[in-house]
Amino acid sequence: MIAAEREMEPKMSNKATTVLEAHPMNGGDGTYSYTKNSYYQREAANVAQTLIGDVIAMKLDINEFASSSTNAFCIADLGCSVGPNTFVSVENILEAIKHKYRSECMSSQTREFQVFFNDHAGNDFNTLFAKFPPTRNYFAAGVPGSFHGRLFPKSSLHVVHSSYATHWLSKVPEELTDKNSPAWNKGKIHYTTAPEEVVNAYAAQFTKDMAAFLEARAQELVVGGMMILILPAVPTGIPHSRVPNGVMFDFMGSILIDMAKEGVISEAEVDSFNLPVYTTSPKEMGELVERNGRFHIEQMESTSPWLEIKHSNSDYGKTLSMSLRAGMEGVLRSHFGSEITNQLFNRLCDQSGQLTRQLQESCCREGTQLFVALKRI
Repeated sequence: MIAAEREMEPKMSNKATTVLEAHPMNGGDGTYSYTKNSYYQREAANVAQTLIGDVIAMKLDINEFASSSTNAFCIADLGCSVGPNTFVSVENILEAIKHKYRSECMSSQTREFQVFFNDHAGNDFNTLFAKFPPTRNYFAAGVPGSFHGRLFPKSSLHVVHSSYATHWLSKVPEELTDKNSPAWNKGKIHYTTAPEEVVNAYAAQFTKDMAAFLEARAQELVVGGMMILILPAVPTGIPHSRVPNGVMFDFMGSILIDMAKEGVISEAEVDSFNLPVYTTSPKEMGELVERNGRFHIEQMESTSPWLEIKHSNSDYGKTLSMSLRAGMEGVLRSHFGSEITNQLFNRLCDQSGQLTRQLQESCCREGTQLFVALKRI
């Protein structure tokens, strides 16, 4: 997941710098930590586990790497946060790669595996490092920095993985807080039920960010290398307000509006806040990959993790409110401060039953996750 802070990051050319926005998943191991409250992200990743194994088995050509000058097979998990989900994902990928070696009658024992765990510099890497599996069979390193730019040397990676991270934008579109702009997002914290101009501003920022992300990875992956992305999605023909993220963000926004009406915060504070996340569609994502021109889409499939979640956790409203706090508290606290943010999430927890009903009654739960497997060409 995305991490940390405002920091100066190099552009692709390394000739200039730009300020990127980022906000932390809650670190540590406390009650509201991401470590203890990333159940939904884990369930979503579990839905894609079989797909990862299958696409590596069928599409990753390990013979292309046989003549590599280095013995290390290099894997990067981008937006790793603090664990434990990143370790599960990495282990699944490693098992699939080793199975591929066995199926090709090649020994993976002759290969050493290097795994890079990436997130912004403010990520709680101490907690991540403390939770490294003691019996891991790979070398591990943390790599701080924004994945919207270069992180690794050219042609140095064989597999890149990122789960529930690339929907975070590098920044909030500036026009959303400009009172003179048609995209001024007054009274809302997201684009889900906002005018078309607001939606277009979010989409344009996602387009820029994904273009930078794909270009960076195209330089870092070896030819034949694979990139696997798992991210929330909006199915074709379904309004943004009916996907799980849309329902949840609108619900949080309504709580903030109530707090403004009560005088706890000002309307201006709400008007000037927007969540820097965007849910793409399969069509939109496919067009961005094709525009980049340096990847072949090996597989793009919509999955439905929320159907599994609904049946596996009967009290998912409260669990969800804790998950939202672990993931969103940082960005909210940086704008509203700790006291207001605490009040928001306390109210969200108290109203979790209502949130649950809204998710059950008005939320589309099919096809709300996108699995994308790309091969560097």
